[in-house]
Amino acid sequence: MMEKSCTEFLDMLASRAPVPGGGGASALAGALGMALGSMVGNLTWNKKKYENVQDDIQRILGRANILQQELLVLVEKDAEVFAPLSRVYGLPRGTEEEKRIREEEMEAALGNACSVPMKIMEKCLECIDLHEELSEKGTKMAISDIGVGVLFCKSALMGAQLNVQINTSSMKNRACAEELNARAARMMESGVRKADLVYQRVEKRIAG
Repeated sequence: MMEKSCTEFLDMLASRAPVPGGGGASALAGALGMALGSMVGNLTWNKKKYENVQDDIQRILGRANILQQELLVLVEKDAEVFAPLSRVYGLPRGTEEEKRIREEEMEAALGNACSVPMKIMEKCLECIDLHEELSEKGTKMAISDIGVGVLFCKSALMGAQLNVQINTSSMKNRACAEELNARAARMMESGVRKADLVYQRVEKRIAG
């Protein structure tokens, strides 16, 4: 899917096709946000004015590249986990045995479908952490891009949480569903709070 052009991907996203959807779009948004962070890191790298943070910038760039690639993989993974869920919706339920089999497979597919947006949230939290560092250590010349990047990552985090919730809402195992919802809520609260602080720091650096 990610070998497609931007226009082709957007056309697919806008179509009636079941994938890509909000999960894949969230993962891509996170990757875009991290790419903006990497751009600021690269503009800061090897600059005399920022020589005291070069080791940190090198570390950040290394991790940012990995996160960006991992998020792109999750665009594909989100589409992959939807296929079994889509298949289960089409299973027969005319007899009690068919209903039992359908319910068991549905529960497994829903749990699997939650796994990708949870991973997207985890990766976006890391991306936001790197933006926090870059908001302090990155070149002021491109500091606005840190603000844009962290907004992308925050949106990706929030979008992924919604994808967890839409799946857990259909789960029969409510204990498992609530555990997933609680984990997602903790990541959401932490990430949004930090992203907002990063954005505020960017505004202050722009204002001088």
